[in-house]
Amino acid sequence: MPDESPTIAYLTAGAAGMYCGSCMHDNTLAGALAKLGGDVQLIPTYTPIRTDEDDVSIDHVFFGGINVFLEQSIPGYRFLPGFVRGLLDRPNLIRWATKRAASTSPKTLGAMAVSMLRGDAGYQAAEVTKLCNWLAKSVRPDLINFTNILIAGCIPHLKRDLGVPVVVTLQGDDIFLESLPKPYKQRSLDEIYRLVEHVDAFLTHSRYYADFMAGYFKIPPEKLKVIPLGIDTRGFPAPGQLGERTTTQPPTIGYLARLAPEKGLHVLVDAFIELKRRDTMQNVRLEIAGWLGENNRKYAEGEFDKLREAGLEDAFDYAGSIDRHAKIEFLQGLDVFSVPTTYCEPKGLFVLEALAAGVPVVQPAHGAFPELLEATGGGKLVPPNDPLALADELENSLLDPSARTELRQAGAHNVHQNHNADAMARKTLDVLREFLP
Repeated sequence: MPDESPTIAYLTAGAAGMYCGSCMHDNTLAGALAKLGGDVQLIPTYTPIRTDEDDVSIDHVFFGGINVFLEQSIPGYRFLPGFVRGLLDRPNLIRWATKRAASTSPKTLGAMAVSMLRGDAGYQAAEVTKLCNWLAKSVRPDLINFTNILIAGCIPHLKRDLGVPVVVTLQGDDIFLESLPKPYKQRSLDEIYRLVEHVDAFLTHSRYYADFMAGYFKIPPEKLKVIPLGIDTRGFPAPGQLGERTTTQPPTIGYLARLAPEKGLHVLVDAFIELKRRDTMQNVRLEIAGWLGENNRKYAEGEFDKLREAGLEDAFDYAGSIDRHAKIEFLQGLDVFSVPTTYCEPKGLFVLEALAAGVPVVQPAHGAFPELLEATGGGKLVPPNDPLALADELENSLLDPSARTELRQAGAHNVHQNHNADAMARKTLDVLREFLP
């Protein structure tokens, strides 16, 4: 650390009460950076964040979801007195008002996305000024980090007023943009191309995503920095403490992620139904856990019905959205883990969590997964969107305990050693030092 610890303003984005991989990552990283001695202010935008670890964010929300929506929807709303808009930025009120907002499709948010990216030229100009003034007076940061480019339209204003370096972490921005109707997608991309020149560096957690986003956002290669992903391993069993699963338990496959089409629950369900047709897999179980938003309830119930119609009602269970303690307990009850995403995942937090618990994984060979498994040695890859290939590899893993033990020990060791929160924070700080005075 430098003699004088840096002050970092880290702007994260809440997800309307949902467990969100990005805000959970931001919370872990901010806490780990603070442990290294940095003065890190984790600042929520849109809504308060939700995490299964200790929440280190401040009790204040900027670009509050209620105000941002009303400024976009009601002409002249932004000219109301600041104290009126301030009343609507109270975290508890935002939590209440947006508790069902996860069901809002990105397709309805195109105009707002463009406006936010326009910064002080958009409908949320008053929010931009409010944030800039607060940072200048209350935080006085040495550096500002944005959790994604979609909330970063205010960067030119910040650079002009504060004169500090700004970095942006890219962790799924393209997924939202690809869901927008074409006119709004292109207008959003045009605004992002304009913002790129104002950003000092873009951080990613995989070489795949750095290369992809370089083309997608027209980012000069020298501005892209790859930092290996890490998780908070506290509470997970140490690699040396991993015991064998008892032989009295049925072989168990697990899924822990949002229940959504893009996470590939249907691919795993189809693979599981295929497995149960095989003589060697008659006792296998499927355990499912994770957040289920109202917008995906019909999808998830359809997959559960598919299992029931196949006569497998007693062979699977859905544990719902679980807290950290229950998550670790859930993972430790598995023999193998899979979240066969249909999109190219930029991070893969759930893979590191499974490996930290000593559970080998089977993942599609796209996105960040090949890099994660090469770095950790904790799993196998299969062709994407191929339930039969997934079923074959799951069967191979379940029938070969010695190979499974090698994978679980290698994965757990490498995650605890090289992909923990402290390691991620140290490598992040090494990159940020390039821009700190």
